[in-house]
Amino acid sequence: MMTPARLVVLISGNGSNLQAILDACQQGQLNAQVVAVFSNKPEAYGLERARRANIPAIIFPKAKEQERRAYDAALAAAVSQHQPDWVILAGWMRLLSNEFLCSFPNRVINLHPALPGCFPGTHAIERAFAAFQQGQIQHTGIMVHLVPDEGVDNGPVLAQVTIPIDPQDSLASLEERVHAEEHRLLVQVLQTLTTPNGL
Repeated sequence: MMTPARLVVLISGNGSNLQAILDACQQGQLNAQVVAVFSNKPEAYGLERARRANIPAIIFPKAKEQERRAYDAALAAAVSQHQPDWVILAGWMRLLSNEFLCSFPNRVINLHPALPGCFPGTHAIERAFAAFQQGQIQHTGIMVHLVPDEGVDNGPVLAQVTIPIDPQDSLASLEERVHAEEHRLLVQVLQTLTTPNGL
């Protein structure tokens, strides 16, 4: 049995994708362990998910006067202490500069609720739903990708899934289906990354 991969997960909110990772680790579907969870938001519920799993839950807010790159360098130093094999951005709502990314080359993974080249940045599901209502698109999707540089949601794609939008969909029902696929796809990619002859 290979040594479990060490994962550090960065979150800003509810942490449902973090929970999917924790469940997969606990059930033996994933040869990995989450060694720390960081959040820039003290109120993020994902921190409570980490605490319940006896995982260090680290609040790491950015002070208003703190320069972005100085914050990213400090965050990189703090994350490095946990010696991660992979850093997972699971609902992390800050763009990371090279001051962070250069510490983990080709080891930072992001989950984005849209297809490659579509709706980069925040509120991707809402924007896709609005585009559907205006007759511009018939489907949306999700992707898991590497974060090699400071580009927004445009790194090399590791996996993607197309999700049809139904006429009877509400924003809430579409979000529910997107999130369910996110959980499945993120775990699937991590299974590939943490097995021999993975990516």
